[in-house]
Amino acid sequence: MMPRTSKKSDDLATIEARRDALREELAQLDERARLAELAARDAGRPVLIAALERIKIAAMDKSDAKAIAAAIGQHGGRFVADRLAAAATS
Repeated sequence: MMPRTSKKSDDLATIEARRDALREELAQLDERARLAELAARDAGRPVLIAALERIKIAAMDKSDAKAIAAAIGQHGGRFVADRLAAAATS
């Protein structure tokens, strides 16, 4: 019996063309992933803004508002909410 020949072309030009196509596809996937990560990082904003619009908030300094926003950004809403709930019961 003779060994089967591969149906795939092994010429260098075909391999390089396929490699270039795969690199382009990976670049597109990387861009889609970057955009998805950006969207995921800001997914909670509409919910928070809607909640803030329903309650009265006393005057606060810009630095306090930034600190609260930074804490939510760094630790997540659940962590900040839990800390605030604990502080309210202390």
